[in-house]
Amino acid sequence: MERIIVPVDFSEYSEYALRTAAQLAKRNTAEIFAIHMLELSDAILTSVGEPYEPQAVFYLKLAEKKFKKFLNKPYLKDVKVTPIVKHFKVFSEINEVAKKHKADLIVMGSHGTSGFKELFIGSNTERVVRHADIPVMVIKNNIPQLDFKDVLFACDFSEEAIKAYNDAVNMFDKMGSKLYMVYVNLPNDRFKSSIEIEKCVVNFFTKADGHLDRMKDVHYVSDYTVEDGILNFSNKIGADLIVVPTHGKKGLAHFFQGSVGEDVANHSTLPVMTFKI
Repeated sequence: MERIIVPVDFSEYSEYALRTAAQLAKRNTAEIFAIHMLELSDAILTSVGEPYEPQAVFYLKLAEKKFKKFLNKPYLKDVKVTPIVKHFKVFSEINEVAKKHKADLIVMGSHGTSGFKELFIGSNTERVVRHADIPVMVIKNNIPQLDFKDVLFACDFSEEAIKAYNDAVNMFDKMGSKLYMVYVNLPNDRFKSSIEIEKCVVNFFTKADGHLDRMKDVHYVSDYTVEDGILNFSNKIGADLIVVPTHGKKGLAHFFQGSVGEDVANHSTLPVMTFKI
């Protein structure tokens, strides 16, 4: 991990994300790219014959000054931080910045169960996840000491989830984390027998790893919703992080239909990371 993107809106939640990113950066000698997105109208930004109106320049300078003060934190000492100010709230630009600088991870703050705050109003976190080609970690609380010792990877064991699984294994093996894999079995028409689930799991590991060594790390739980199954199992094992594979712009994969990924990120008190399928 060499480069980390952190969207900043000056809220306490974006500071939680920044603190987390700083700990990751120190462990990996990585650089942080802190992005602040203004919300300036076209009328303010442009005028005939002039690239910027004086009012726009004022807001830009004000944002840069506030940004500089915000980034003057003790926990960022010895961390290389590059501030970036964007003129519009276009969330696909975060992925463009990530591509440009070959970033490995996006770390962003969220208000959690009460909804998103300031920059992350409504479904903006989901928008970032959908556009991002790299993993996105959502932070809802201050994490004084980062330690992803036990990581829960929610999986439907479909072949399309293999890439997300391989990326997660590559990341967390380097961190020395224990990866718990969980399949949530649902009632009614989405129910699968034990034999059906195990066939999927065997096929998954055969194609992903070429062996079945990680079968011992797979857990099957039954619940009324995938979200409940994931959150209940994370509490049972005392997980430090929940990982959810996503289709990005195409929505959430298989049993991750609808807003499961968003619901888990909103309702979990733990950090949640998404990996693109």
